[in-house]
Amino acid sequence: MRAENRTGNERKDQRTSLERATGKVKFEAFGEEMLEKKVSLSGNSGRIYLPPDWVGHQVKIIRID
Repeated sequence: MRAENRTGNERKDQRTSLERATGKVKFEAFGEEMLEKKVSLSGNSGRIYLPPDWVGHQVKIIRID
């Protein structure tokens, strides 16, 4: 059975021991640029400043720790 045809529960059962131990998963993404920044406190939430030429573009944020 191919991975695309499996149910969510069957995929969860195939997690690696590292994923089970740390609760982390692997993401693969394609894009134009990548930045690594620390989130700053801003009132009751967090803030990340990005370059002005990124305004109007779609971004994805992944928490790594």
